Amino acid sequence: MTGDFLDEAIIKVEGGKGGDGAISFRREKFVERGGPDGGDGGNGGSVIVKSTINKNTLIDFRYKKIYKAENGEHGKNKKRTGKSGNNIIIEVPVGTCIYDSKSGELISDLKYPEQYIVVAAGGKGGKGNARFATSTLQAPRVSEKGVQGESKTLKLVLKMVADVGLVGYPNVGKSTLISKISAAKVEIADYPFTTIIPNLGVVKYKDGNSFVVADIPGLIEGAHDGKGLGDKFLKHIERCYAIVHLIDISGLERKDPVDDYYIIRKELEKFSPSLSQKKEIVVANKIDLLSQEEIQKRVADFKKRTNKEIIPISAYTGENLEYLVNKMWDLIKEEKIEYLNMLSKKLKKQEKPKIKIEPIKFEPDFYFNMSVIKWEDDTYEVIGDSVDKLLSRYDIYQKDSRILILKTLEKNGLNKLLLNAGVKEGDTVYIGDFAFEYIP
Repeated sequence: MTGDFLDEAIIKVEGGKGGDGAISFRREKFVERGGPDGGDGGNGGSVIVKSTINKNTLIDFRYKKIYKAENGEHGKNKKRTGKSGNNIIIEVPVGTCIYDSKSGELISDLKYPEQYIVVAAGGKGGKGNARFATSTLQAPRVSEKGVQGESKTLKLVLKMVADVGLVGYPNVGKSTLISKISAAKVEIADYPFTTIIPNLGVVKYKDGNSFVVADIPGLIEGAHDGKGLGDKFLKHIERCYAIVHLIDISGLERKDPVDDYYIIRKELEKFSPSLSQKKEIVVANKIDLLSQEEIQKRVADFKKRTNKEIIPISAYTGENLEYLVNKMWDLIKEEKIEYLNMLSKKLKKQEKPKIKIEPIKFEPDFYFNMSVIKWEDDTYEVIGDSVDKLLSRYDIYQKDSRILILKTLEKNGLNKLLLNAGVKEGDTVYIGDFAFEYIP
């Protein structure tokens, strides 16, 4: 299991490009001048992330890093719209947070099964020439190109959805405990940092109830700063309702259980103040190595120095584990039952995502960034995002498309910008790669 666990991944997602609109004219017998009948391009497919209980790691993203949805088909004659591209659905474990890798912004926190989020929408399909016919332009040779789909780099961070988090120094018996109280198959050995991945175990309780326990590895002093392995795994207990803090009461592995307790508590507080405020059970493990008299003495000393109740157990022999499990359930049952009720309602209402693809609109206020630069005494260029958008949608080498581009730019102040830049009659003005002779 060690080699198959991954809780962070970087992936690139890209929506499909919309199909280009078609330029076509009716060609029918006995119809002398058929009108335009070019259809629209289909929309590009979108990339969708879905949460599922069937996965518990991000290992799928170790080797596959790029997810691209299908492009839309180009428009066809007889006003036929091209087929829209297929969506891609990426499945991730419940508890996965999706961040924008560049900005660090949280896009979505998938806390529940069957949640969907569109992370890269497909591009809108372009209009065919049938859409551009007017009373004054009855045979337009103009169409729109499809829009490129959204492209993002995402950071996926898995925060395990567990009800109880087991914390404590390495080798205090967390792995043994989780293997005894649940059905988890845990590899156990006797050296520091044995567990290098969080282990999950489902504890089956009375009356059909159950809860999930996570064994959080690698906690030592300085874990919040990256020492040991703790900083990699502390995030996995942020969702827990309660914490079971395991200490070694025997004194064989650790000298002072009180010091250990406070050191780990400080690490939790420094990593996230909310962790220190969670409900807690303190558990003294390895009592099988001590006499009854010594157990009572050490438990009493711990209570006196910390003012904390402590439950003595032996994870190895199973002594007092039933009592501990009862205490765990009592601590979390209110939140657990509330969560299950909420989950049931959410799953009933859950719907597939509605993918809304908006066409690009060339609104007047969009062109405020359009500008004119002077390259030589008689050579100028029109630049700006608005120009790039228009050129990406229409083919400037098509006459009717070129007229549409110029009309759109002139409507939004191009002529005034040219005059302010000093353009004179006969000067050369570039729009994209196309050169025009300026005529006032």
